[in-house]
Amino acid sequence: MRDILLGRKPKDYDVATDARPDRVAELFSKSEHVGAHFGVVLVRSNESEVEVATFRSDQSYSDGRRPDWVHFETDARQDVLRRDFTINALLLDPETNEVLDFVGGRDDLRRKIIRAIGDPRVRFSEDHLRMLRAVRFAARLGFTIEPQTLAAIQELRARIGQVSAERVRDELISILTEGGARRGFELLDDSGLLAEILPEVAAMKGVPQPPEYHPEGDVWTHTLLMLEGLENPSITLALGALLHDVGKPPTFRVADRIRFDGHVEEGVAVARRILLRLRFSNEQIEQVIALVANHMRFKDVDRMRDSTLKRFLRLEHFNEHLELHRLDCLASHRQLGNYELAVRKLRELSQEQLRPAPLLTGDDLIATGYQPGPGFKAMLTAVEDAQLEGSIRSREEALELVRERFGSPEHYAGR
Repeated sequence: MRDILLGRKPKDYDVATDARPDRVAELFSKSEHVGAHFGVVLVRSNESEVEVATFRSDQSYSDGRRPDWVHFETDARQDVLRRDFTINALLLDPETNEVLDFVGGRDDLRRKIIRAIGDPRVRFSEDHLRMLRAVRFAARLGFTIEPQTLAAIQELRARIGQVSAERVRDELISILTEGGARRGFELLDDSGLLAEILPEVAAMKGVPQPPEYHPEGDVWTHTLLMLEGLENPSITLALGALLHDVGKPPTFRVADRIRFDGHVEEGVAVARRILLRLRFSNEQIEQVIALVANHMRFKDVDRMRDSTLKRFLRLEHFNEHLELHRLDCLASHRQLGNYELAVRKLRELSQEQLRPAPLLTGDDLIATGYQPGPGFKAMLTAVEDAQLEGSIRSREEALELVRERFGSPEHYAGR
């Protein structure tokens, strides 16, 4: 109902009813109990699925996530009072088309406020993840968090550590990718949740940067500006924007000027620890790490050798590397020369030029008489470099290069 009143298309529809779960299952043959303890039945119709929940009241939450037991109700008002925020407690009567509002949700929608139902401390004690959900809704909708609700989050923020990493991860993904990422992280900071779940990101605050490269200010400000620039990002790009400079706080020093020596390598290590802690998939972790590891390489694009440039441009998901660099520039010095050069090179080079078929393989080297060994990698890399540079174009030229640089087969011992 919230999204309909806001003029947005709902992602899905949920149904609440006074009918007991068994009765719902009787009425709909294509259904299954997905939360029998909580009175939730999944009803299928063709390719659609709708969750039908029996009105209920919840009784005590000893684990800070789920009610210990529930009591089925016949009154919609009782069902609403157990929910999290007023704007999420609006019901639509399908027979009369009347909006049922027992907690002032319509007023809060008009005032653009996220307000917990009843005592916010009680709501957040019931399910600690609701603190992150308050931030997510406020960021996505452009709302503010009502003062008592925000104060309760600040008071109870340490309890977010009791929530599973997977649930925290999923809320962070939503904050980063559903719109309003900058606002979301500002609210995470204001609420105290940021220091609890991402202390490495909170450490960016107050870390100065060289003004000639970063006139925008400290590392935190730079990162917020990048989050603000995200538009419908992938999960990995959004995480890359958040974590690309996470190695700067631990490597900050002042010498002839402000320096962050080794911040890329440190950033890779810190980002990996964060992503492992939050249980991201291996595939996601490796892509984010690649974004962090390569984000500074764009400064050398205009002076890279052809072989180095082509290897750079053929990185997996290079479009994300490009977009991260564009955001990085726009959030700092705003110079897009190297970004535009990389885009131009990508347009000029064919896939065959970026990824030519190899002129030599390990089997070719063995057939020529070379003994297999660790040196094969260096030999094949040298051949590919020359091929990418355009200095050799045939198998014969590749073999000649190997002989010149590594010696003939009879003088090579698998080094």
